[in-house]
Amino acid sequence: MYNVIIIGAGPAGLTAAYELSKDKQYSVTVLEELEDVGGISKTIKYKQNRMDIGGHRFFSKDENIMNFWKEIMPLQGEKAIDDKVLERTAELVKDGPDPEKEDNVMLIRHRISRIYYARKFFDYPIEIKLETFKNMGLKKTIQAGCSYLKSSIFKRKEESLEDFYINRFGKVLYQMFFEKYTEKVWGRHPSQISPDWGKQRAKGLSIAAILKDMLYKVLKIKNNKNTETSLIERFWYPKYGPGQLWERLAEIIEQNGVTIKRGYKVQKIIKENGKIKSVVCLHNGNEEEFTGDIFISSMPLKDLVENIENETVPEDILDIAIHLPYRDFITIGILVDKLKIKNETTIKTLGNIVPDCWIYVQEPDVNVGRIQIFNNWSPYLVEKPQETVWLGLEYFCNENDELWNMTEEDFKNMAINELKKIGILEETVKIKDTHMEKIKKAYPAYFDTYAKIDELIKYLNEIENLYCIGRNGQHRYNNMDHAMLTAIETVKDIKENKKDKSNIWKVNTEKEYHEVKK
Repeated sequence: MYNVIIIGAGPAGLTAAYELSKDKQYSVTVLEELEDVGGISKTIKYKQNRMDIGGHRFFSKDENIMNFWKEIMPLQGEKAIDDKVLERTAELVKDGPDPEKEDNVMLIRHRISRIYYARKFFDYPIEIKLETFKNMGLKKTIQAGCSYLKSSIFKRKEESLEDFYINRFGKVLYQMFFEKYTEKVWGRHPSQISPDWGKQRAKGLSIAAILKDMLYKVLKIKNNKNTETSLIERFWYPKYGPGQLWERLAEIIEQNGVTIKRGYKVQKIIKENGKIKSVVCLHNGNEEEFTGDIFISSMPLKDLVENIENETVPEDILDIAIHLPYRDFITIGILVDKLKIKNETTIKTLGNIVPDCWIYVQEPDVNVGRIQIFNNWSPYLVEKPQETVWLGLEYFCNENDELWNMTEEDFKNMAINELKKIGILEETVKIKDTHMEKIKKAYPAYFDTYAKIDELIKYLNEIENLYCIGRNGQHRYNNMDHAMLTAIETVKDIKENKKDKSNIWKVNTEKEYHEVKK
């Protein structure tokens, strides 16, 4: 019997626990700092409304991950991914579980996200169509076209995220749709950010990819496997938000014999003879030690390395870890009766609100980066989806900066005023309720000592019984499916007693990594 200690009950940690729970030779304990599971993929319940922290689409090009999700939570209608269903309303699918009667089901949702720039809507990803040119104006359209042609001929050496975007969209479109938003997210100009971020999150996305996708649509060719993830039009979504699936998974693994310790904050990681011996946690003011044979960590690399004790971490490695950058995150829910912006699309929605899941706010005169419309993620996130609109405003910041230190009252007033300023809400709007959440280390960033992260990875890989998984566990801005795949790869390596951990770190580094064959 091997004792396995997993740090963190987010998607990666829970997936690793689930995979290990299938084999009775492993005794698994999961240590979670918070009282709830799911990490940043949890769902916040506030009164009778729910908030998705950051917005989580359940879609992967890896069929194993799609089947994993469906195994945990049945899909509402097996034909839903190909049929016309849930057309942005609460209509029920007739060939699957009825969500009005069943709670643990997945809905099928349309992916509608747009950019809000110059007080106008632009499709995201950008679509080459008449409405786009109309909103841009003739002069800007010509400039954008010439700029793109120039970038296609004269490629920049990709030394920054700015170079990455200009090579794929041209300078004009980059300045319109990427520059200011990226600066809001990271607090740095794209010229100061590694191009690795683009390769991680937007690899394959370009004007050429958009044109190719348009051609497939015209010819009615289904090609999801080769479609850039940002261009996928439908996704699965748990009835009550992403946290519902992770809570269900936690129930299953506990039934399988896994122990989940909630409210256990890792304080020390004891290393002896080149291996991890134990983890010391703080729980209700008391320290508790957990010894193990194998340790799987999804906690931030910075915290992991700083907490290693007994055997000294080399000074240069410690310096890299300490200075790894992160962006923190504040979201505030705002409940209103209606919006000022109108639904001018052909898509039907509850209450005829705009159909967007996300609105990317490119406007430079406000701090808000994105706006979620929870009604459109799932009508079951909102107590009265036909009568009210439940918005989630997303702000990117650094812990203890001006935004982070604002009182909830001041933050609420700022957020409401910004929505009025850019024309999302009427000046006379009645605010029915608000709720604010702060998330530390939500986004691992790609600057400062990130440039030396390979040295840190090499040091960690030499600790034989330690495996690093997940977004923060690898300091990579991964999606849920990527985080889960790092966990699945790790469990495979553990069961095969494989010493080389490079495959775990390669998840989502190759453009076509996830196109797993049956």
